[in-house]
Amino acid sequence: MRRCLNIAWKDLRAEFRTKQMLNSMLLFSFLIVAIFGFAFGPYPERIERLAPGVLWVAFTFAGMLGLSRSFASEKEQGCLDGLKLCPVDRSAIYIGKAISNLILMFIMEGVTIPVFIVLFDYSIPNLGEIGFVVLLGTAGFVFVGTLLSALTVNTRTREILLPVILFPVLVPVIVSAVSATTKVLSGVLNILDELRILGTYDAIFFIVALLIFEYTIEE
Repeated sequence: MRRCLNIAWKDLRAEFRTKQMLNSMLLFSFLIVAIFGFAFGPYPERIERLAPGVLWVAFTFAGMLGLSRSFASEKEQGCLDGLKLCPVDRSAIYIGKAISNLILMFIMEGVTIPVFIVLFDYSIPNLGEIGFVVLLGTAGFVFVGTLLSALTVNTRTREILLPVILFPVLVPVIVSAVSATTKVLSGVLNILDELRILGTYDAIFFIVALLIFEYTIEE
């Protein structure tokens, strides 16, 4: 685990030095929320129905920017071969990358939700339940996205190819996360079915990613 954390710390330190990817994610998520805010107005009817879609559209599309650059920066700077030569299991590289992507996603989501509250003049109830849903949904998004980002890093059209192959795989996560968020905002706290789907999805794809990452990262 120490090796995984070292890889994650390397990525985070490089990112916080320039903030290039994080600023792009924050700006993109802010633009999405702002566009929806101007489209629906400050007091839209049935905000509980609109909020889940707005939030998860912002999360997924802004997160896609970060995932597309997860391995691309290593490839462009010639560091990917150095990571492969490290005397560690290849799964440690995947876990380290996933941890750094999770932290960046959580930072982006932590800024997006207050912006949404201000623009829509809406106070989100049950923040604890919403946070748990966001945690599971973001984990599934990052686990699959990090694996597919490594798969497409050696292609010329990786920025286009990654969303094409990622979003169909993310359908269970997005549908379950939006459904659970809708229920929580509507005052329905019986979201066990959605949480089971999200938890099962996260566990399955995390294990699958650990097993096949060694072959995915090879050219």
